[in-house]
Amino acid sequence: MKSGIYRDYKSYAKNETIIVDVVVIGSGCGGSTMAYELSKKGIKVALIEQGGNYHTGTFDNHELNMGGKVSAERNFHTTADGGINLVYGNNLGGASVHYWADSYRTPDDRLLLWNRKYGMENHLPEDLHSYWPELEADLHVTPAGEESFNPMNRLFRSASRRLGWEGHAVPQARKNCQKSGHCMQGCMFGAKQSQLVTHIPRAVLLGTDVYTDLRAEKLIFQGRKVAGLEAVVIDRRTLRPTATKVIFQSKAVCVSAGGFGSSTFLLRNGLKRRLPALGEYLAINPSPMVHALFEEPIIQWRNIPAAYGVEDFRLARYQNGKYKEGGYMLMPNQLQPATLAALVPSFGKDHYTYMKQMEHLGGTIGWIDDVDGELGSIEVDLFGKRKINYPFGKVTKQIFSDLTYKQMKLNFEAGAKEVFLAGMKLRKYSKMPKKEEIDALAWRPAEFPMAAPHPAGGCRMGKSSETSVVNSRHQVHGFENLFVADSSVFPTGVSVDPSFTIMAFSKKASEFVMDVM
Repeated sequence: MKSGIYRDYKSYAKNETIIVDVVVIGSGCGGSTMAYELSKKGIKVALIEQGGNYHTGTFDNHELNMGGKVSAERNFHTTADGGINLVYGNNLGGASVHYWADSYRTPDDRLLLWNRKYGMENHLPEDLHSYWPELEADLHVTPAGEESFNPMNRLFRSASRRLGWEGHAVPQARKNCQKSGHCMQGCMFGAKQSQLVTHIPRAVLLGTDVYTDLRAEKLIFQGRKVAGLEAVVIDRRTLRPTATKVIFQSKAVCVSAGGFGSSTFLLRNGLKRRLPALGEYLAINPSPMVHALFEEPIIQWRNIPAAYGVEDFRLARYQNGKYKEGGYMLMPNQLQPATLAALVPSFGKDHYTYMKQMEHLGGTIGWIDDVDGELGSIEVDLFGKRKINYPFGKVTKQIFSDLTYKQMKLNFEAGAKEVFLAGMKLRKYSKMPKKEEIDALAWRPAEFPMAAPHPAGGCRMGKSSETSVVNSRHQVHGFENLFVADSSVFPTGVSVDPSFTIMAFSKKASEFVMDVM
């Protein structure tokens, strides 16, 4: 098969019809891996992305410029109550372009939990074990070396070891890293092994055609099958839909629009009535952070974000049925100057005082392993407008408190002379407070800024159409050739960075797509 092509908003004709074997919606870790796996088997794939194709030569390491290119809604989208910032991609390569490159194999305990509690099959440790070395070779994944540790990472590692907290160098998808520190703005050197520089170009060489600036809108249904897709062209200059429509005719459609996007797309296609679990059971990995002021320069925005991570508290611990501690990953934080300025608390003189010492500011961040029973949801109204709900449940708040307390403890152990919490109100501490003082915080929405970097769920995998959206072959219940392959099929959060899990699941899903070809 000859190489594929790249197309953008300037190239589409009105009412153009394109015939392919498989349409894949979304070009992040799920969609790009799916396209690559199918193209290796000789399948003609159309990879559709509503965002633009920004190659690494267009990257400039400028926070605002890159926020407009590789971050959906410039990272200003939040949950319905404004409490949590929703972080996802809107560009070719999806969120992999701005992720931190952390690449963890899925913990066996999580795969076994999904099998035992939610009935997920075909994705046990033995089903996925062959994918890990293949992915690690494809994406050049190795544990972060000493040369990748910036001052905050070194202080973090030493302090966590003194505290006796188990941790390891974080496995990184990088090749010839230049240590610029602009990972969240996309790597202008092409060193971070995002889908933009790995699976997408490899899929194109094998015949996949890439369609950017094209938003999937309507599935074309034929009974228990889908016959294709109607898409609308997006004007990249305004990010608004045009009057130009493109029709795809295909043997199968795979939805890989991400943890926030896939369930939204299916909801807009009217599938909630037949699939009551659609949009439910949303995990988002909320991520409270703690800032710290050090005597020595930290310059946290240089080198890679997280070279070392504490995994000691990954799984929540309960005693007599009550939460005790844990339920999160703990890592050094990396914020660029403009983002750091937005997250440093207070106004006026206090804010100015901290910004004058910006190079001495460090800190930590934690990824909450969402509590089953306190998960969020995605709704779509009659006009197609999306609303994302996420409750701060009782146990979730307890985890927030435990995580914040341990972050403060670690920063003081690392030598911080002052520790303070992100938020509008300045809460600063020159010594370690009592645990009860942190537990007393209300954890009201929007009071403590945090992001949601790792959405999962909304199209939960399971056996019943009453309690799940897809079966263990990634098929949407009730349809033979409509698939979902991304983090939205996970029954819960992964408890580690999900990028590798998404890719492994897409590899497995490609086998089931092949069965309907």
